[in-house]
Amino acid sequence: MRRERLAEERTSRHLTQERVALDLGISTIYLRKLEGGHSNPGRNTMLKLERYYGVPAKILFPDLFENIQPSSSAKKR
Repeated sequence: MRRERLAEERTSRHLTQERVALDLGISTIYLRKLEGGHSNPGRNTMLKLERYYGVPAKILFPDLFENIQPSSSAKKR
């Protein structure tokens, strides 16, 4: 599943994969795999991308959050 929003955030800012990868300290190949949905980010990479674009990880990586249910303690609040 291609992560459209992740790629869109980069392209809407007229940034290359090379620039973003360099800024975040990751490889261009890894970023390409993340955008294409062929690899999943570790926690640190997910947080770096979230901060870099100012967009919640749930929006950048919807496929990783779609089946997560709130805990029972969160439902009681």
